Amino acid sequence: MITAIVMIDAATDSIGEVAAAVADLPGVSEVYSVAGDVDLVALVRVRQFEEVADVVAGRINKVPGVVDTATHIAFRAYSRHDLEAAFSLGLESGG
Repeated sequence: MITAIVMIDAATDSIGEVAAAVADLPGVSEVYSVAGDVDLVALVRVRQFEEVADVVAGRINKVPGVVDTATHIAFRAYSRHDLEAAFSLGLESGG
C-alpha cells in the first residue's frame, strides 16, 4: 500500500466544502482540517505508485476551491498500532 500525505491550500470561504469533496474521492482515506501553513491534510492510500498522480493531479487538484497542493510520499510507517499488529502476527492462532 502506498501512502501519500497531501497538504491542501483551499479558498478561505469554502474549506468545509473542499474537505467534504476531497474526502469523497476514491483513494482518499482521511481529510483533516488543520492549523498552520495549510488548510487541509489528506491521506491518500493506493495500491500502486502511479495511482498517486491519478488521485492528486487527476482528482484533488480539480476540486473547486483547491488553490494549491504539496504531496509527500510516505516511505515507512511508525505507529504504535502498526507495531503492535506486526508483533502479534501468528500469536492468536493458539498454537
